[in-house]
Amino acid sequence: MGRILIALLLAGLLLGQAQAESLKIGLNYPRTGNYKDEGLELRRGALLAVETINQQGGLLGQPLELLSENTDSNAAQATRNVEYFASQGARMVFGGATSEEAMAAGQRARELGLLYFATLGYANEVTGQAGQRYLFRESGSAWMSARVLGEYLSWHLPRQRYHYIVIDDAWGRSIEQTLRLATGSADRARHGRTALPSGPLHREQYRAAMDKAAASGADVLVLALLGDNLQRSMRLAHNMGLKQRMQIIVPNLTKSLVQQVGPQVMEDVIGTETWTWDTPRLENSSAGQRFVERYLQAHQEYPGGTAASAYNIVQQWADAVRRSASTDAETLIAALEGHRYQLLKDEQQWRDFDHQNLQSIYAVRVRKRDQIMRDTLKQHYFEIIHRMSGEQAAPSHDEWIQERGEVLSLQ
Repeated sequence: MGRILIALLLAGLLLGQAQAESLKIGLNYPRTGNYKDEGLELRRGALLAVETINQQGGLLGQPLELLSENTDSNAAQATRNVEYFASQGARMVFGGATSEEAMAAGQRARELGLLYFATLGYANEVTGQAGQRYLFRESGSAWMSARVLGEYLSWHLPRQRYHYIVIDDAWGRSIEQTLRLATGSADRARHGRTALPSGPLHREQYRAAMDKAAASGADVLVLALLGDNLQRSMRLAHNMGLKQRMQIIVPNLTKSLVQQVGPQVMEDVIGTETWTWDTPRLENSSAGQRFVERYLQAHQEYPGGTAASAYNIVQQWADAVRRSASTDAETLIAALEGHRYQLLKDEQQWRDFDHQNLQSIYAVRVRKRDQIMRDTLKQHYFEIIHRMSGEQAAPSHDEWIQERGEVLSLQ
């Protein structure tokens, strides 16, 4: 009995040492709330990256461990999660499903000496006015989405009348402003709008916004919404027959949106993505194709751009750790700034002056339902209809300086 007890105590001690020796990173993700479907993809992508790194021997001779906490898409909760991750010894934090989360959690991470990588925070402020040294953004910005859409629409749907339904948050205001500039629809007297409050909404609010759009006489309806708000609005637009009268634009499309709403409701909708499961084949990326295959094996479905973003962040942080032989935040900032790489698609870069990830961005159209149904998994949702380089889509240094005002470098 004594020997068994000693053996158990030794096993517990060894297990505790192994856990203490792991390198921990923290994932902020919405397990509940408006963006829970995107949250599931974030966690799947992150777990696959951690698994891949550990199969290759870990980092600096230590296994990588993922800590994850629910944010419920709430900036205050995301900030508290950062504090928890720091208390557990995390070396980096990433994730989030709103720009407010990215900015608030990123600031707290900075105060605690941790890098923060934003995933689904698309507002220009994230790497613009609110940009800071410890905050990096992997996803595209409102600037990038607006510019690729603006170029495509100016060629294929010139001189159209627009109507905007926007969520009144940092991203909603960013995408409306930049898309109006990119499409020549800045005149609000001609190109109307409805602003919906952020947070939970009632069906009557969606209906009033759609009725106003239907009565506007617009040719193009922009739904600058995300998550559950967008799902409900799309179903209502479909039931009202608005798709037969207007071209619907959803600036940031995701696989999970089409999956939840259904291809019949979403067919012919135009938006943007930085990555689709077919991108690795189109860009001749062997690493990207391996990622797709491993995700398929694990989940029996194609990965979306959200999962790819989380995977890319973990792999890029790990790469910087290897190159610098350090997990120190300042050392990693120096290793990341200006770094060019290829992983899941063509070349990408962490831009030095604002920490925006420069990458190709695509205008995509949701395929016809019958086309989607012919796919083996019935998930080949997006057709790429236009492409723009990250350098062309992102704001220039001069434009960034104009937005920053007096603070002309990251602090």
